[in-house]
Amino acid sequence: MSAPTPPPRRARHLLDPDNPRPPQPTRRRKGGKPGGMPIEIVQRYVLSVLAATTILHLAIGLVFAGLVIDDEHRVSQVGLCVLGGAFGVMAVAAALAIHRKNPLSPWLLLGTIPGIVGVWMVLA
Repeated sequence: MSAPTPPPRRARHLLDPDNPRPPQPTRRRKGGKPGGMPIEIVQRYVLSVLAATTILHLAIGLVFAGLVIDDEHRVSQVGLCVLGGAFGVMAVAAALAIHRKNPLSPWLLLGTIPGIVGVWMVLA
């Protein structure tokens, strides 16, 4: 009789159920908690981006509606562009409020861009 042959050795990169790898130490952040960014912060970023882009679509749609109206209704064109700028300001304020920042900040000027561009295109 021949001697029993040992089982073939598994490659190092494969999982061996009889010999599991030791657990790796987790990286710690400054606060002492392991892992990446807390889920609450990620949810806040996702919600603020979703809210801001949705409201900005409405603002740009109002400006576009102002551009489509006939030139004989100039007051209506400018009015829709002003409304678009107001909704742009609301979008920035909503994003700031979701992040628990003061909504009255210089960032609100960023929300006026759709209205300003719309009025410029209507009057040009």
